[in-house]
Amino acid sequence: MTSCTYGLLILVRRYSLAAMRLLVTGGAGFIGSAFTRYWRAQHPDDHVVVYDVLTYAGTMGSLAPVIEEIAFVQANILDLDAAHRVMAEHQIDTVVHFAAESHNSLAVLDPGRFFATNVMGTQTMLEAARRADVSRFHHISTCEVYGDLALDADESFTESSPYRPRTPYNASKAGADHAVRAYHETYELPITITNCANNFGPYQFPEKVIPLFISRALADQPLPLYASTQNRREWLHVDDHCRAIEAVLMAGRIGETYHVGSGVEASIEQIADAVLAATSRPSSLKTIVPDRPGHDRRYLLDSTKIRTELGWQPTIEFDAGIAETVEWYEANHAWWAPLLERAPVVETAWGSDRS
Repeated sequence: MTSCTYGLLILVRRYSLAAMRLLVTGGAGFIGSAFTRYWRAQHPDDHVVVYDVLTYAGTMGSLAPVIEEIAFVQANILDLDAAHRVMAEHQIDTVVHFAAESHNSLAVLDPGRFFATNVMGTQTMLEAARRADVSRFHHISTCEVYGDLALDADESFTESSPYRPRTPYNASKAGADHAVRAYHETYELPITITNCANNFGPYQFPEKVIPLFISRALADQPLPLYASTQNRREWLHVDDHCRAIEAVLMAGRIGETYHVGSGVEASIEQIADAVLAATSRPSSLKTIVPDRPGHDRRYLLDSTKIRTELGWQPTIEFDAGIAETVEWYEANHAWWAPLLERAPVVETAWGSDRS
């Protein structure tokens, strides 16, 4: 399917098909709120319910632009009765499951929290969706379930790569993926999965590396770079990720997994340099701190499948996206500054004591 054909499909769906009724779990988080804002803009006739427990990383401010256009339910994804009740009351036909604990550093300190939320929480939502007889359960996963790649490797992860998670966070997301597939195979729940590259963009909680660097640079504070400064990630703007999820919901094949990646890699040091350049701060702000345990070297996804089958491709170039993201944080100090004190991990404090 070409991008032109996919664009036509979106137009046909928007103007001729019945409105969808979506439940967006974790919709007050970074990617979930971006998806909610995007979906309201692109599909204004659809009914959207955001389901979020509002952990430290969830904020209603991220939904402010659309709060009058959606329904919001504060509830835990571990609460089966609440989840099923909401799906039934709102006649949900599509679940888009973002809700997860996602910070690798916190997972090192509190792994049980991650397995409870990411594995059991996902299973609970699957069961609620099965009982509510939804027509689609779309699960948001990560590139990190596959483990890592050598820095000099010429390979990338495909949809058929074996799962080899190396950290509690990675393993908890892998467990969630397996639960989603099991519900499809055992109960014929209509599911799709996307594994995405590292996201960046506006409204990202300032514990993650790009907004962490931006917030610290704007305050003229040191940027903490892990000692393995050349470890690198594949980077994708959150708006391109939202477009990819839309493509899968519109035309993806039931039971299939699609990789969502840009092909653009950057090391932790390159990220720091880009942020310092965009904020006109000196390179002397770069400060080396010990690696966290299980610090993966490199991730890279092969996204051929979604590009060829669904016509999706990223539209926001990395450098332009970083510049726009810096501008957003400069202009929205009131959104992110109060969140700094919520961060549960001090990234500069890693050392030999892993307790």
